[in-house]
This record gives sequence, structure tokens and C-alpha cells, in this order.
Amino acid sequence: MSATFRAQAVASALGSERHGAVGKSVAHDSAHLHVRGAATYIDDILEPRGTAYAALTTSPIAHGLLKHIDLNAALASEGVIAAYTAADIPGANQYGAITHDEPFLAEGKVEFVGQPVAVVVARSMREARVAARKVRCDIEALPPILSIEAALAANSLFKKLEVVRGEPSSAFANAAHRTSGAGVIGAQEHFYLEGQIALAVPLEDGQMHVYVSTQHPTEMQQVTATILGIDWKDVISECRRLGGGFGGKEVQPAQFVAIAALAARLSNRPVKLRLDRDDDFMITGKRHDFAFDYNIAFDDGGRIEAYDLTLSSRCGFSTDYSHQVNDRAMCHIDNGYSLTQLRLRNYRCKTNTQSATAFRGFGAPQGAFATEHAIESIARALGKDSLDVRKANFYSPERGMKTHYGQAVDGFWLPDIVNRLEASCDYRTRREAIREHNAKNPFVKRGLALTPVMFGISFNASFLNRGSALVSLYLDGSLLVNHAGTEMGQGLFIKVQQVVAHEFGVAADAVRSTSTNTAKLPNTSPTAASSGSDLNGMAALDACTKLKERLIPLAAKLLECAPADVVFRNGGASTASGIKTIDLKTLATRATFAKIPLTAQGFYYTPNIAWNGDTFEGTPAYYFAYGAACAEVKVDTLTGEHKTVRVDILHDVGNSLNPAIDRGQIEGGFVQGMGYLTSEELVWDEHGRLRTHAPSTYKIPTAADVPEIFNVALYEEPNHVPTIHRSKAVGEPPLTLAFSVWFAIADAISSISDRREMPALAAPATPEAVLRAINALKQ
Repeated sequence: MSATFRAQAVASALGSERHGAVGKSVAHDSAHLHVRGAATYIDDILEPRGTAYAALTTSPIAHGLLKHIDLNAALASEGVIAAYTAADIPGANQYGAITHDEPFLAEGKVEFVGQPVAVVVARSMREARVAARKVRCDIEALPPILSIEAALAANSLFKKLEVVRGEPSSAFANAAHRTSGAGVIGAQEHFYLEGQIALAVPLEDGQMHVYVSTQHPTEMQQVTATILGIDWKDVISECRRLGGGFGGKEVQPAQFVAIAALAARLSNRPVKLRLDRDDDFMITGKRHDFAFDYNIAFDDGGRIEAYDLTLSSRCGFSTDYSHQVNDRAMCHIDNGYSLTQLRLRNYRCKTNTQSATAFRGFGAPQGAFATEHAIESIARALGKDSLDVRKANFYSPERGMKTHYGQAVDGFWLPDIVNRLEASCDYRTRREAIREHNAKNPFVKRGLALTPVMFGISFNASFLNRGSALVSLYLDGSLLVNHAGTEMGQGLFIKVQQVVAHEFGVAADAVRSTSTNTAKLPNTSPTAASSGSDLNGMAALDACTKLKERLIPLAAKLLECAPADVVFRNGGASTASGIKTIDLKTLATRATFAKIPLTAQGFYYTPNIAWNGDTFEGTPAYYFAYGAACAEVKVDTLTGEHKTVRVDILHDVGNSLNPAIDRGQIEGGFVQGMGYLTSEELVWDEHGRLRTHAPSTYKIPTAADVPEIFNVALYEEPNHVPTIHRSKAVGEPPLTLAFSVWFAIADAISSISDRREMPALAAPATPEAVLRAINALKQ
């Protein structure tokens, strides 16, 4: 009965039928707390008695030899308790996302402006920050390498890679048409609402409890143990929620958590380290900025016959996730298009800037953007509508159904999504109306673009594709779930609650999610790669299945039916006919008397993932998520300003676990991507100092930037692979939908030349960038 039951239970949850709590637009589990300001973040935790506060001293120089650190003035400052440097670290002074090539505190050299060199501990946050500025560093300056161009010229590379598929040289030689292009797509600041923060509390016998704002509690446990020179078992890392992450709280918090723990251990008191927004900007890594250039060959219909693409990224001073980000960028250059004749080069540049890191999309937007740029160039070269060129190049039985890295493309409904959106947004009629408008209006031009998204879901590193969960049933019939994922506002906790509620036939509010805690679930993967629900939802299902397996024989006895006839619904267990019912409270109580354990641990790993980064081959995605967006903009050609007047989106979510949450992720991801491509500009000066390090100079989108007409629809085709209730990931893919805005701006600018030329427009398309592109076309 056991094996049969588990097979049937899992098959039911992986099927396309939904009922109960799953598939409903249940409110976010913390929504009522968010709107009242009652949700507890790290800075809201009641501080233990004697808590001190830490602040960092950072390097004012981008590259140099660190010869001496003078702490005397800081130690004499009011309220200061202590100050520490790398020399005070009892453990190791090295960490990193993959390669341990970053120091917690600079030692012997500094490699970017903003690199932490010392930490000051004081009685108040203000006193700590004032004193930190009094630390004096003797640094012998060395020439810095700051840009992609400078790194390429100096051969300052972490890695270079070339991939060739087919015979592109021959295809180029025989092609009817060729064109070329180049561009840049800038970096992006995460700008999470809750900045980097950690609270470290010493425990008895040398243990440490760190309260962290992170997507990766296990990594925070690891770095705390590393810097203190203790075992992982002596560190508890806990996170109830974080105020936004977007990839910036995957590995980036490690430095601050570790330094807070160091200060707590050495001062023997709880220590809170909270960065102000300027320091957060100056110290933490950003999205990788890329430069790209391409040559592309195509036939009279715009179908790609050969593609030669170079991607170069600014990685910063350490590797962080740069190899993985660049791998993902290279994987996602196809964006739904068949590329059988390909030469792809990738340069991963080491620079004296903040170490670029994970960011929502993880390289996919940069890679896909380059190819979409090339598609637009083809359209202009042939005088065709870019949408027609896109559709002509989609994967198909004729063009091929295998990616350039060797993965078969299954469940490919991107053409259907694009066709449906094209019809529902009235693309062709609007295209003609915009052409007529631009012919009559010399100053305010309108632009239109419809762009697709094809996004692979899973970590390329197969061992990271794992989730774990602990489900407990209490004697009052309520349930508690603890899992490996972290809640950063994306709605993961409520989705997992819905999965558990569904299995036991109760409402979602009968289940509570608790803090992610390494003392409960060890060795967890980060909540990243859009896989939180896929991994932890399945792990919770596994735990529920094990728990129900124990309860069903007892329930069958109490209901006087066969075990196969027991179902969980309406708040308890009942016969399939519903004639007899026993509520969950009574069942839990009787189970306790029967000595049946009411806690079960579940585990899940994603099958069929394999990747070789050296040969650039494998199956890095369990499945693909698809979407399409159509954006219409108006551009003032005298000021360079633009306004997004309408956006239509159709996005693939599989069988949605929670349509309201998924819709929110689509809307939020799109607006964040719109900021990335239009307003969020990071500027470093010739000395390596980041000049845009506050909201006064770095412009994220506001409510006023949301499109005037914003139509979002869900494409709910059940996932073709067995994910939790056949749902699909929705965290990262929607950001790439914002390509439609940038290409609509380019379309408006291009109307100046009657769409004959692809404008030399940078991303982000700030007013200054737009004006430069306009002036270049007019020359």
C-alpha cells in the first residue's frame, strides 16, 4: 500500500487538475502585516541587551597596496567600543560565491573604491559611522582597470570562451544578405527596499546566531563559520523575510554577516551592522554590464543563416557568480530563435570595480538583448516589420528544435503566445496608425515593438536544484511548514502554504510558514534561478505525502473504509463518498495516542539537469517559460524624454499556483526591467568612484512610470513536465518582457530615417542617450 499510495499522491499533485487551496488568488501571507508596517525585518527585531552597532571603513582608491591602517582616531571617537581589521580575524579571510577570491576585510591591497578595510563598533549606529570615517589608510595607488574596453586592451580576463556550431564561415560566404551591429547594455543596482543588514548574537559555548536578510541562509552560516574558525554546527543562520533581493542578497550579504559575527565574537556582545544606502551602493555588486557586437547573415525572408556574436562583460574585481552569469547569457542568446550556424565569443573582464553579481535574470537579459538587437537590424536591412522577422526565426521542425547548447526544445508554445498577443493587442492596425502619426508629427514620435521571451528554468549546476521541507501537524489540526526557500516578497511562502493546505484539505490560513533556519533544515540551496516554488513546493509535497501515508491507515480504521477510499478535504479526512468525516484535529489527537509521529521531512531534486561549461553543452533547463510583450511609446525628439503609453503582456505560468501572486511578479518584473533599460544608469568616473550612489542620481521607476494602459494576461497551459501542480516559474522571465519598451523607443527614433537604420542607442535609453541617437541619425 505504501508505494502505491505515494505514487498515486504524487501523480495527483503533478497532474493538471486543481482544486482546494491551489490555483486560487490567496493573499500574500504577510500582506496584512506589510500594509500596517507590522512585518518584522532584521532592523525590527527586538535587540538583545547590550547590542552594539558596527560601521565599515572603505577604500577611497580603486587599486593600490594597503600598507597601513591607523585606528587611533577612530578608537578615540565618542562611543567607540572597538575597531578591527583583517589582522583580527581568527579564521580565514577569504570567501566567495564559487571561488573563494574575496577578502572579508582588505589585506595587503585594495581593488575597488568602496572595498571594506576595517569595522568600527560603537554604542550607537551614528557614533560607529562617524568613527569609521576617522580611520586612516596608507595606500600606494596603482593604475586601475575600470572598463570593458580597458580590460580587453590589457587582457585582464577571468576567462574567454569561444563556441562554434555548424559551419558559420561557409554560411556567411553563401548568404544573400549580411549586416552588423554593436551596443552596450548597462549595469543595474538592485535597490532592494531593505538594505544590507545583519544582527549577530553570541551564544553559549562559542556558538553564534546570525539573523540575516539573505536569499541563501546556508551561505551565511558557512561564511560566519569561516571568519570565526568554527564548525557549521556552531552557527545558526535565520531569515524570516527580506525586503527585496533580486539576486543582490544571494552572496552579497556574506561579507556583512561575517563582519558582524566577527565584531560580535571579539567584543563579546550582540552586534548589528546596517549599511546606509550610499555605502550599500558603493560596496555591493551590480548586474553585469555587457558590450556586444555581431555580424549576421540572412535570406530574403529575414531567416538567420549565420551568426557571429561577441559578448564582453565587466565582472569586477572577483569572480563572484560571473562565470555562471556569462554561461547563462550565452545560453539565452537564442530567445526562441534557431541558431544552427553560430560563432559565439565571450570575454569575462576583471576590473577594479565592485564585483558584479547575480541579478534577476542572471545573464539571460544581456544575452537575449544582443540577439533581439540583431533581429531589429535584419528587419531594417530588409525593410520588414521586426515582428515578422522574429516569427520567421522561431524554433520549428523546419529550422530545428534543438538549442545551440544541445538541449531539445519541448513544450514550445512561444509562437502561439506571440500570435495570440499580436491579435489581442491589435498590433497591425496600431503599426499602421503609428506610421501615419510619425509622418505628420516632426517632434513627438511614436514607436511600437512586440518582443518574445524564452527563459530556461533551473540552476546550471545540477546539485543546486534541490529543495527540502519540514511539515508538522499539531493536535489542534493546524499545520506548520518550514522549507529551504526564503521569502523576499515574491510570494513563495504563501504558495508553499497552499500546496500543504491542498494536501490536507484545509484553507491556506490553516498553515503557517516559519523562518528559514539552518538549525532545522541544513545545507540548503539559494532561493534563486526562479526555482523557489518548483523545488520547495515539491519538497513540501513529499513531506505531506509521507505524513499522510502514516495517517491514512488510522483514518481508514476510524472511517471504517479501505485506505484507498480516504481523501483529505473540507478540513479533515473523509470517505470518497463524503458520507463519513473526521476532522483534522480529532485525527491528529488519535494519531498521537496511536504513537504516530506528526512531523515529516521532504526532499526533492530536479531531474535530468546536466551542464558542461567548458564544452558548452548539456541540459541546463528543466523546462522553458515563455512570454511576449507589446509596448507603445512616445518620444520627444527635442528633449529625449519618453513615455510608455501602453503595454500588453501574455505570459506563460503553467497551471498557476496563485494567479494574483504571479500577476504581481509579471507586473513588477516588467517595471523593473523597464527601469533597467530606460532610466537606471550607473556611472563610474575616471578614478573608479561610483557617482550614481543614491536616489538623487540613480533613477528607479516610480508609479508615474507605470504604463497608462497595462494589460496583463496569463497563458495557462499546464507545464509539459511534472512540476508542482504543473505550474511554471515566474520570478525572472518577466523582466525580459521589458525589451519591448527599449525596442519601441528605438522604433520611434528610427522613424526619423523612415526605419532604414538601427539607431545607435545605448541601454539604458536615458534622455541623453536618446538625444545622442537622434542626433546621430540626423547627421
